[in-house]
Amino acid sequence: MFLASLPVAAPAFLAEVVALLVATALVAYLCDRIGIMPIVSFLITGSLIGPHALGLVQNESLIEAAAEVGVILLLFTIGIEFSLEKLARIKRIILIGGGLQVGLVIGLVTGLLLLFGVDWRTGVFTGCLVALSSTAIVLKLLMSGGDMASEEGKAALGILIFQDLAVVAMVLLVPMLAGTAASGLEIVLALGKAAGIVVIVIIAARRIMPRVLEAVARTCSQEIFLLSVVAICLGTAFLTNLAGVSLSLGAFLAGLVVSESRYSQLAFGEILPLQILFSATFFVSVGLLLDFGFLMQYPLVVLATILAVFALKVLTTWLSTLALGYRAMSGLCAAMLLAQVGEFSFVLEHTGRGAGLYPAGIQAGGPEAFIAATVALMIATPFLYRFGDSMRGWAARSQGIGSETAAERQDESEYAGLSDHVIIAGLGEVGQALARVLEERGVPNVSLTLSPDGALEAERHNLRVLRGNYTRKHELQLAGVH
Repeated sequence: MFLASLPVAAPAFLAEVVALLVATALVAYLCDRIGIMPIVSFLITGSLIGPHALGLVQNESLIEAAAEVGVILLLFTIGIEFSLEKLARIKRIILIGGGLQVGLVIGLVTGLLLLFGVDWRTGVFTGCLVALSSTAIVLKLLMSGGDMASEEGKAALGILIFQDLAVVAMVLLVPMLAGTAASGLEIVLALGKAAGIVVIVIIAARRIMPRVLEAVARTCSQEIFLLSVVAICLGTAFLTNLAGVSLSLGAFLAGLVVSESRYSQLAFGEILPLQILFSATFFVSVGLLLDFGFLMQYPLVVLATILAVFALKVLTTWLSTLALGYRAMSGLCAAMLLAQVGEFSFVLEHTGRGAGLYPAGIQAGGPEAFIAATVALMIATPFLYRFGDSMRGWAARSQGIGSETAAERQDESEYAGLSDHVIIAGLGEVGQALARVLEERGVPNVSLTLSPDGALEAERHNLRVLRGNYTRKHELQLAGVH
């Protein structure tokens, strides 16, 4: 009784966490009512509650930590949906398309700044900042719209993967440009470690991870399975980051590892609620960076920066996709998707500032203009995505070509072609007996189960089985519940 009567002080960070969650929920609800996409509402929330506006959130390090987890979980779920086989299919896009896009941006930015008397080293640094796009925002939009398997989706993903790989070289390049370069041996070792990590991930995906998830799934415990998947995700991202690979690429590779298991879709369904929560925090954290004071004081500078970056990104991405043989409108859609500047550019800009390098060589106001333009383009990306999709549909109709639906653009699951079928929840003795009776009578069916033994037993009888949780929307969609 005595202890219960004592007042307990709330942790100092709790007020800011509550303010963030309440503001995010409120703004997201209002934006939804007027038809604005969730990502935009999160960015707007961050800009409103941040230190440069209402000041409800001052502890940016806390938000940044949660946001980092959000990016990791988002890229992990993307990796689960993309198997090594699918990745191998777009290797040409990654190497040629990504290489062209990054190379063209850096070359054009450097050339333009040289015309204005800016040193070439600063030009290359600025080109690196502009070349990167937001992996988190683009892939979130592609997932939401069911466009991961579309032409522009594959092009965007391939270019983004190359950009994430290029980040390793860019981080090593910054001190070289500032005149504080590492030795040649250190650079070779860093790149060698990054390549070695990729090889280890491929081996783990083929040999180790399927057995690990099989053993965990045999517990038939959702709690243990979820904890194991989160541990694999964060652990792999952390270990790859120690080797010099970006956290986002490390998380994507972790997802690829899990994708090779028969329990990949179960892992996806379990981690999705966590991913939604933490990735929302990431988008809010980006909004926190926007300085309204600078924006109001120098609107023309920010507008000119936005237009310059937008024009460069659209032109270079479009040319890169054309070089790969893509149709003009599909290339334009991909260009609209990648027209913003990426979240890792904030980190690269901060690193460059510490080494005496500034965007476009402008020390006073350059970083602020760059951040304002970046946040503005991120906010605009969902609208550009819709505009590009509308333009493609209009072009298809004008040429008498049917436009793909979102469902047609999605990668079909093994059971997507089933219709008028029965979905059996669980595969105990009754479930298996029911499945066999339905098969004998020619009624198509598919069973959802969490039991490894039940799934193996059903497969021995040539029954259709999906390893997943029948209470999850994602797994039901894979089973063709529609």
